[in-house]
Amino acid sequence: MIPAVLAQIVVVPTDINELFDWPAVLPWGINRVVLLMFLATLATFLFLYIPFRKPRIVPTKFQVVVESMVDFVRKDIGRDVIGPESVKYEWLLIPMFFWVLFLNILEVTPLVNFPVTARMAVPAFLAIFVWFVFVFVGLKKHGIMYIVHTLIPPGVPKPLLLLIIPIELISTFFIRPVSLAVRLFANMIAGHIMLAVFFVTTASYFVLGPKLIAWPIPFAFAIVITGFEIFVGILQAFIFTLLTAVYIESSIHLEH
Repeated sequence: MIPAVLAQIVVVPTDINELFDWPAVLPWGINRVVLLMFLATLATFLFLYIPFRKPRIVPTKFQVVVESMVDFVRKDIGRDVIGPESVKYEWLLIPMFFWVLFLNILEVTPLVNFPVTARMAVPAFLAIFVWFVFVFVGLKKHGIMYIVHTLIPPGVPKPLLLLIIPIELISTFFIRPVSLAVRLFANMIAGHIMLAVFFVTTASYFVLGPKLIAWPIPFAFAIVITGFEIFVGILQAFIFTLLTAVYIESSIHLEH
């Protein structure tokens, strides 16, 4: 039973299924998750388009920031991981980094406070898309030998093939997308739960009465965790993009 104090702060659903229901907020079944994905897409487009629409000889501070972030993805992720061929995949790596970043930052955005990537369907969609990309890259470059080389690493004794082939099949074509999705989902939902706990605790002390002076403690923790979640959002965008580059590189260079 929910305590009376919390009942004054949070809305308790009569049906547990309401916690997993995404009601439409616009026609055509567009719910809050889809709407925020559109918002993140628009933010990504404007963030990458506005600074380079009319580039200046002396760049503005905003242009310097955007160029630095784009160069970081292009060089420190793309070029350092994939190599010279990374230019072919900048169309994927750069927008992906910023899109995932904006989706993550929505968790701590005032009046939104909704982590889109904490809904499993979103990281699952991204992971499946990455799966199709790195498998397509491998098949395009090496043909059927991509599958053969992936399942049968060179130098493996023949008696071990019955063990190695299933392991490589599962680890490469199933575990990769699953781990990619779960890593992003788990990190974002964990942070969201911690924020909810500390902010609800803070609010509960206000409801209990002004004589309680303990509310600054959970509120201080909530502020600290908010800053930490910004860092986690940036870090998870980096890790997701980095692993995407690693998987593409492994499809290009089979010897690795």
